[in-house]
Amino acid sequence: MEMKTEFDRDADVVYIYLSEIADAGVKNTISLNEEINIDLDVNGKVLGIEILEASKNLSANALKSVNNI
Repeated sequence: MEMKTEFDRDADVVYIYLSEIADAGVKNTISLNEEINIDLDVNGKVLGIEILEASKNLSANALKSVNNI
């Protein structure tokens, strides 16, 4: 899977998909801080990165490059 990004403007959240999230889904989430979480599968493989308060944590140019949902 090619890396995919999504930006939910209403929630102000960016999600970066690094792997396909299968039916088994996310089995563990590691919080780096209050605004950045890393989702892992059952084997500990990184599935994606969630960035809360994206407009505060990312530059305007970075947000413009993210696909809208």
